[in-house]
Amino acid sequence: MSSQAAEEVESTGSVPAEQPSATVAAHEDDSTTPRNFGLLALYQIVVRTGWIFKTESIIMPAVLDTIGGPGWLRGCLPMLNRFGQSIPPVLASSRIHSTRLKKRSLAFSTLVMGLSFIALAGTWWMAGSPADARTSPGWMPYVFLLLYAAFFMSVGINQLTLGTLTGKLVPVARRGRLMLVASTIGTASAVLCAASLLPLWLTKETGNFFAVFAFTGTLFVIAAGTVLLLDEHPDNFSSTTHKPTSLFRAAAQGLSEDPNLRHLAIVSAMFGMSLTLFPHYQALGRQRLSLGLDALIPWVLVQNIGVAMFSVPAGWIADRSGNRLVLQLLLGIVCAVPIIALGLAHLGAQNSWSFTIVFFLIGATPVTIRTVTNYCLELADREHQPRYLSTLSLCTAGPAILTAPLVGLLVDKIGFELMFLMVEGCIVFAWLMTFRMVEPRAAGG
Repeated sequence: MSSQAAEEVESTGSVPAEQPSATVAAHEDDSTTPRNFGLLALYQIVVRTGWIFKTESIIMPAVLDTIGGPGWLRGCLPMLNRFGQSIPPVLASSRIHSTRLKKRSLAFSTLVMGLSFIALAGTWWMAGSPADARTSPGWMPYVFLLLYAAFFMSVGINQLTLGTLTGKLVPVARRGRLMLVASTIGTASAVLCAASLLPLWLTKETGNFFAVFAFTGTLFVIAAGTVLLLDEHPDNFSSTTHKPTSLFRAAAQGLSEDPNLRHLAIVSAMFGMSLTLFPHYQALGRQRLSLGLDALIPWVLVQNIGVAMFSVPAGWIADRSGNRLVLQLLLGIVCAVPIIALGLAHLGAQNSWSFTIVFFLIGATPVTIRTVTNYCLELADREHQPRYLSTLSLCTAGPAILTAPLVGLLVDKIGFELMFLMVEGCIVFAWLMTFRMVEPRAAGG
């Protein structure tokens, strides 16, 4: 596991990449590999740099708070996030499989990502760059959520296509190197750009979100252009279609047949509840500690650094002791986040710097998602891995899709403390369930 998970704090792919065919494998080691390696690395670095400016747990909910979105609308963010990354890629998987040039699909999905944010920038400009709810048009939160939904539907398809294209163009022995290069340079580039530009755009009282959105969208559009330079051999796969209901039938079949998958599904579903709190951490800190928009800057930087720092020991432990132990350790950290957040929010404005710890610890979440995926891969043989992974995706996304708006509504109605503690109970239950899970390596899996 590498620090690529930094990019996956809100964008973990939900569908595995297609296994390359013999035809594709014949192209993997030809003279185009260095060129394609460099272009794919550049693509991920540019996307990673743009991604930090739209962090889902910090910047995007702060934008919604600025334009007057109530708690339930803020709660829609993780719902739309998880829906976009779980359902659309599954529905589009057969079409992507049969596409002759995968780079076109990747370029198009990345272009839509960029245009979504450019449209957000245009909307912000047309609304007069509102400084608060009093100057924001009533329609703006709903347009914001609509464009946000379009963005994450594109992200879900983008992640599937990127995995498929990487499997097609990059030899197995070089994929780890690609991940390391892209995530290391991408994280450094993202943190450097954010540290340089966000202080210019975010002050205590106001936020120049037009610049944030325009810069993010522009980087995504640039990334889309780099993909078209890839040297890709056309595929000639037959087109197949699957009814959406087949996904749910396959999931039910896997859960009924494999008790290990059932245990993992419960852990995944309860852990998925932690995602419903993501938009509310920044609201808790800013409201209770009387912080301005400039407080978002260190939070964004620390969260991205935290993901990278958790990735390194997690990968080391997983290679030596298995993913179950890593999952237990990481879920223990995730369990602590709501309690620590509530405690630090009561320390007073003079200790507001300490709330940064919360976002560092949130960095364990994407690493946990990747660990759950890696554990799932060890439960099944290659033939059944796609079905297991799609089942796991639905289990992780389901609670966030169904309950996130309700969590946001209850935060407004009953307060942060009680709602955070209720979700905390779900996460603790997930952690306890990991002790009933098998270690596939020890079992000979």
